[in-house]
Amino acid sequence: MYDEIATLYHLVYPDWNAAIAQQAAALDAIIRKHVGPPPRSILDVSCGIGTQALGLAALGHAVTASDLSSAAVERARREAAQRNLAIGFTVADMRRCAEVHGSGFDVVLSADNSIPHLLSDDAIREALGNFHQCIRPGGITILSVRDYLTEGRASPQLVPYGFRSDGDDRYFVVQTRDWDGDFYDVAMYFIREGRGSKPAAVIAGSSRYYAVPIDRLVSLLEENSFIEIQRLDGVLYRPVLVARRGTG
Repeated sequence: MYDEIATLYHLVYPDWNAAIAQQAAALDAIIRKHVGPPPRSILDVSCGIGTQALGLAALGHAVTASDLSSAAVERARREAAQRNLAIGFTVADMRRCAEVHGSGFDVVLSADNSIPHLLSDDAIREALGNFHQCIRPGGITILSVRDYLTEGRASPQLVPYGFRSDGDDRYFVVQTRDWDGDFYDVAMYFIREGRGSKPAAVIAGSSRYYAVPIDRLVSLLEENSFIEIQRLDGVLYRPVLVARRGTG
């Protein structure tokens, strides 16, 4: 999905720059409480266009970031350069992050409900095992995910984000969801209005998600030897799980 929509993905937020700052402040507070003040070494394994990585680097953290979408990584790299932020970006699968990035990080981060892109417990288990390898003893992983037990599963669903301005263009941003048991297909549409000689246009991308319950994620974290697992609500716009790698 993200290769197709990386150039416009910031429009899912009413104000992307404000979202970058707000999410960084919330994540920084978690990191300070559980690990300590910056600079901390952070590995963002699902960085997308950089929403979390950019803000955390701006607060002084040493950020390394990767994503499976090459277009999203390239967009994030450009955004970091424009902000004079030193972030190392790589195209990588989160299930291979230990192989790609090595170990010793204070924090491994996967935000914006990225974990449910993995379509089975085995795939999630593999990713969390890699997270555990990347984290130094005593470090933490932070996951932000949907609470699927509280969300309706009417199908099909239409989720409007509203009108967004991008330069001289105006877009209507909308998402559709089609459910299939514990899975659902998402399509994101960025519909540009026709103005003057510029015709209307639609840019779209689609992906499948696994509606993994948070309790199941906690169990999978425990299977991978994470301890002190906590759920935090009201910190970001989705629930956050924080789990520590033991020091033994």
